[in-house]
Amino acid sequence: MAELEGLEFGKSDFVLLDEVNMEQFMENLQLRFEKGRIYTFIGEVVVSVNPYKQMDIYGKVAIEAYRGRELYENPPHLYAVADAAYKAMKRRAKDTCIVISGESGAGKTEASKYIMQYIAAITNPNQREEVESVKNVLLKSNCVLEAFGNAKTNRNDNSSRFGKYMDINFNFNGDPTGGHINNYLLEKSRVVQQHAGERNFHSFYQLLRGGTDDMLSNLHLQRNPEAYVYSKEGASVITVGHAEEEHQKLGFNDGSLHKAVLSAMKVIGFTSEEISSIYKIIATILLLGNLEFECDGEIVQLPGAGSVSHVAELTGTEPETVSKALLYRTVATGGGEVIEKGHNKLEACFGRDAFAKALYERLFAWIVGRINTVIEVKNYNPALHGKNTVIGVLDIYGFEIFDNNSFEQFCINYCNEKLQQLFIELILQQEQEEYHREGITWQHIEYFNNQIIVDLVEQLHKGIISILDEACLTVGKVTDTVCLETMNTKLGQHPHFTSRKHCPTDKTMDFQRHFRIRHYAGDVTYSIEGFLDKNKDPLFQDFKRLMYNSADPVLKEMWPDGQLSITEVTKRPLTAATLFKNSIIALVENLACKEPYYVRCIKPNDVKSPVLFDDARCRHQVAYLGLLENVRVRRAGFAYRQPYARFLQRYKMTCEYTWPNHLMDTDREAVEAIVTQHGFEGDVAYGHTKLFVRTPRSLFTLEQERAALIPILVLFLQKVWRGALARMRCRRMRAIYAIMGCYKRYKVKSHFFEVERRFASVRSMADYGKSVEWPTPPKVFCMRLTRLTHVSFRWRARRIIKNIPPSDMLEVRAKVAAMEALRGERPDWGFGRAWERDYLPKDCPQSSSNFMRASKDLKSKDQYSQILFSGSVRMLNWFNNTKDRGLVITDKHIYKLEPKKYKVHKKIPLDSVTGLSVTSDTDQVVALHTATQDDFLVYLQRGELCPNQDRIGELVGTLCDHFKRNNRIISEESLEVVVRGRGR
Repeated sequence: MAELEGLEFGKSDFVLLDEVNMEQFMENLQLRFEKGRIYTFIGEVVVSVNPYKQMDIYGKVAIEAYRGRELYENPPHLYAVADAAYKAMKRRAKDTCIVISGESGAGKTEASKYIMQYIAAITNPNQREEVESVKNVLLKSNCVLEAFGNAKTNRNDNSSRFGKYMDINFNFNGDPTGGHINNYLLEKSRVVQQHAGERNFHSFYQLLRGGTDDMLSNLHLQRNPEAYVYSKEGASVITVGHAEEEHQKLGFNDGSLHKAVLSAMKVIGFTSEEISSIYKIIATILLLGNLEFECDGEIVQLPGAGSVSHVAELTGTEPETVSKALLYRTVATGGGEVIEKGHNKLEACFGRDAFAKALYERLFAWIVGRINTVIEVKNYNPALHGKNTVIGVLDIYGFEIFDNNSFEQFCINYCNEKLQQLFIELILQQEQEEYHREGITWQHIEYFNNQIIVDLVEQLHKGIISILDEACLTVGKVTDTVCLETMNTKLGQHPHFTSRKHCPTDKTMDFQRHFRIRHYAGDVTYSIEGFLDKNKDPLFQDFKRLMYNSADPVLKEMWPDGQLSITEVTKRPLTAATLFKNSIIALVENLACKEPYYVRCIKPNDVKSPVLFDDARCRHQVAYLGLLENVRVRRAGFAYRQPYARFLQRYKMTCEYTWPNHLMDTDREAVEAIVTQHGFEGDVAYGHTKLFVRTPRSLFTLEQERAALIPILVLFLQKVWRGALARMRCRRMRAIYAIMGCYKRYKVKSHFFEVERRFASVRSMADYGKSVEWPTPPKVFCMRLTRLTHVSFRWRARRIIKNIPPSDMLEVRAKVAAMEALRGERPDWGFGRAWERDYLPKDCPQSSSNFMRASKDLKSKDQYSQILFSGSVRMLNWFNNTKDRGLVITDKHIYKLEPKKYKVHKKIPLDSVTGLSVTSDTDQVVALHTATQDDFLVYLQRGELCPNQDRIGELVGTLCDHFKRNNRIISEESLEVVVRGRGR
């Protein structure tokens, strides 16, 4: 921080002061305020001074600068403490809370809003829709609650007139999943009466100045706050001629704020009917304030029926029942008889005001409850979703001292006493007690313990609240004055209580009216007038029944106690002071079980000036907030403490002697090894069960080293785990393959056994097993089945061939060759008849003797071994003429013979034949292709004896077989016929 902020801005942490005294503290605080540095640390406590102006230290850039950083890495800021609370919650799965305290006008509400905005900004990086919805509702709830719960006071333009504690629930990822809002002691008396210069709640002025004309017309309202008794005091603060200009100057813009509130309610989930009911209730309250009562003798009357009918219309009731509830009170006698007692004018006015206050109080409570139903954590299962952690944000009214302090200020100041007591116990008392308990050398620091003041207010049977309750329960006419006398009698000797009776010379107090309490924040004089009535909080049952019977379901929901009839006896309700005391005690207990972070707000002056620093005013606040004592404890104490086991668990990976597990006798020795290795011996102290670290920098160094090692450890664990997974997967795969192998062998063997069974007797079968059906093979054997069947076919062929005489083998071989060449190409190729090869003698029986002589001559001349094929053909010559000829093919030559005398017309070597072509039809056309490009194109004639013979197959088969046996290549290419070099 010293590097980020120069010395001209003062010390950014009061712990760094040269001397811890009030003068140096105030000098540093004023210097930082004048230099625009409104935040200063006291260790982890943030001291905030209200700047009374907009400052450019918030927004996305600032949020990114503080996200995930340690407290001392950046200048002091609300974002720093918010991030520290969030990190503690996320890292250690520990509930935390941020307590914002200070007197009215010190900037608590603004601080809570900035903290909420920061938490919303740093969560849900994956932009999950359900998480974004929760964040929007949490943020928008501030806008709605400010409108209905805040007001302008003489000290603060946006003063919270109720206490608010918000719990934000987070899942294990650190994303908000919901929340819950508790509200405390709404100042409902402000609805009917305000101090001079103050306003009613913002909601009244926002409706009157921001509502549309149609909306105001439907609500029977005028656009003028001065027209209504309950709002005219606030309207008179601003002159009529400069209303809008003054509003802008004061920071109010009721018109635009009204639109923002409507928008926020829609985002939260209020229905249009619910929003309509809310503003009907606001209008009802304004109209009630304008009701006037007149006396006609002893009878009280309402002179104007119009306003009553408007109230009845807005509340969904009948005008007669509204008038009756305002003018009469129904009372049940001891015998069960019900009578109606008329009010006098004072009672009627009191009842009207009490009704208006109760309407607003219940409306506000219903709004808070409605928001809670939207943001509550739904369908949460710890087993599935992990631990649900909480960050609490407390924004509650600050200490108040007015010219006229009444019951509300008494409760508010009691609340601040309880919060100060919590601060003392957690920051000052418990810390010093822990040092003593752990055996840490420590010089005790004196501080004021305000427990004595808390006891003065809340002690049973002796405290002021008990005296008030006793007076309210006493039968008979007990006045405020009598109650003050009881206080004087019981509390007269208390050092923090006094009155005019005990100090007759103190003329700042009046006899039988004032008493004074010496609070930790200063002396406050209270007026006893109205204490008992406000404590009783009386509201006639008639009003409750009237609202419960309303036709408006929203209004009816707010008054469940109205269902009781007048004769039903109910338990006396607790008084307002007791209810408030119980709620504050529960709040303090809730805060005490969380890890607290503090924002201490200071008001620099009473005139809302951004440049004025009232030294006396600020000095008083520093004194009663105990900030100087906090600095002394913090400076002499330790910033961090942790049980040895937890410290070791978090940082053991930073030391070679403790990772993964140490072999030392105790965890303390292992912790000492970590500290020694990092050189922090002078910055720590060893307690009986905990390690105490003095400065955050030592802890930050450990965190940095841990953060650097975590990815390495994660990678190592991933590597080991992936290896383990791979080995398990490998073992499984090996087992799978072994099982698959055994199963495959079983299936193959089963298949072989079945094949063996089916084909056992094929040797004795006539077809050698051709009719036997093969069993379906296993999938693994499908590819090998083709080979097996091929072997079977070859065996069967061999068996068949062995039975064929050698003289028929040439015909068989020729038919096989023809089948290979022509199967699927020609429908018939003569495979069903005997192939004789030499057909020329049979084609012309008359000239067969001539052929025999010619063949002998050719055989003796050309020395051929056998005639492969012969027959009568019709040949195409090179003049495109056809003539009958005789075709003789031997193993040496091809001869073209003249018919009848069989004279050789042409002879070509058989080796010069390059190809043979036939058609796919039944015709007998054959083309013999030669290397000399002088092909033979012939038509095989069937002869006189066998006119229907197909000889194409025989010719093809004979030549193919001959060429195969002579190692000539047989191909199936389409060739063009060429006669004497010309294509045909």
